Amino acid sequence: MLESLKEEVLAANVDIERQELAKLTWGNVSGIDRERGLIVIKPSGVPYSKLKIADMVVIDLENRKVEGALRPSVDAITHVLLYRAFPQIGGIVHTHSPCAVAFSQALREIPCLGSTHADHFLGPIPLARVLTPEEIREDYEGNTAKVILERFAGLDPLDMPAVLVAHHAPFIWGRSAREALKNAVALESVADMALKTLALNPAAPLIPEHMLKEHHDRKHGPGARYGQESP
Repeated sequence: MLESLKEEVLAANVDIERQELAKLTWGNVSGIDRERGLIVIKPSGVPYSKLKIADMVVIDLENRKVEGALRPSVDAITHVLLYRAFPQIGGIVHTHSPCAVAFSQALREIPCLGSTHADHFLGPIPLARVLTPEEIREDYEGNTAKVILERFAGLDPLDMPAVLVAHHAPFIWGRSAREALKNAVALESVADMALKTLALNPAAPLIPEHMLKEHHDRKHGPGARYGQESP
């Protein structure tokens, strides 16, 4: 069942460590088969170097385990609720990459200061609010999704495929697990660039709106002209 999706999710989880987006077991990737309503996700606490395709856990959109001997990631319900709210997405990555986490811990959005950022994200990377003590006690991971979805009211999750969770870390998504990982690499890169830019000039201005839109649209807009046409 779901062998190709399991292979993609396994590869993306292994690449979290290769891309230095998480150390130890601090991150996870999932992918969804929309036709079946089934999600493949990393098992909880298993080192990336030891992961095998048989370790992948399959859950449904009610967060019930369908297949797998191991427990799914503790963030599984966050993934489930994001998939339910964002039908356009097919993969989710959660990392603890250091530069993005620095902004999460500082309770700051990542400002869009230049074209590299604009190529991937249509504006500043949003910051979800701090969870209340009650929200953490009642359902920490479920309410993590709740505050993300609150913040995304009025935002297109494909134009902005990432969010910072206050005092925590980013969640990133895409049309597939592979694309979500690519967006996670981009997020950490632009966070690193923003930190260095702000160190050089704390008053660095945001990219002008017309330049932001041009850079984003030429890759992602209806008339996108970046890359090659599919054969």
